Amino acid sequence: MAHFRTMTGADFSHVRAWIFDLDNTLYPAHCDLFALIDERMTDYVSRLLDVDRVEARRLQKEHYRTHGTTLNGLMKVHGIAPDEFLSYVHDIDLSALAPDASLAAALERLPGRRYVFTNGSREHAARVLARLDLAHLFEEVWDIRTFGFQPKPHAHAYRTAQARKGAGAAAMFDDIARNLVEAHALGWTTVWLNNGSEWSRQGPEAPIAEPHHIHYETGDLARFLQSVRLT
Repeated sequence: MAHFRTMTGADFSHVRAWIFDLDNTLYPAHCDLFALIDERMTDYVSRLLDVDRVEARRLQKEHYRTHGTTLNGLMKVHGIAPDEFLSYVHDIDLSALAPDASLAAALERLPGRRYVFTNGSREHAARVLARLDLAHLFEEVWDIRTFGFQPKPHAHAYRTAQARKGAGAAAMFDDIARNLVEAHALGWTTVWLNNGSEWSRQGPEAPIAEPHHIHYETGDLARFLQSVRLT
């Protein structure tokens, strides 16, 4: 991690498509929404498969590691319809979220088009962005349905995003380092939001993010965006 560039004032004047992960990226990881979602996932798996919570959690994490998301595993192995799952696990209390005027101002100054790229649902993204008062700053939300339920870090998701983002160079921001590997392969500028969250270290074992996959690292998205050179 020490090899990743952390300097401010970086040259982003070439970027015309700004692509942001949602959870633990556009809001601080200490809000801990993922803990709430994680609990709801365990409840869902327990009810679906009629197992206790210990076994449900084991299966939940096994699907996450093997298939990229718990949902993807449940669809492939158990044939579930996704909408009920997405609705159930994202039915959480968002009171920990609050608007961040500095982040809003930093996003608003970015030239070109802005997108949210999430493995969650568009309904969850809409609720989160509304709570953060950021919805008006993004042109589109790309959710798990957009990519045919093939989540980050699956290459198909990025190829679909590449086709949707429009002309011009792209930059991608994500709190999960492995999610930047395929972005780097497409020639996007990559920024890792290193927030120290345990959720950012879970998931598939591959791909492995190496130092050359990540162009910049920051612990403060708003400050980083405010510092980059745009002309």
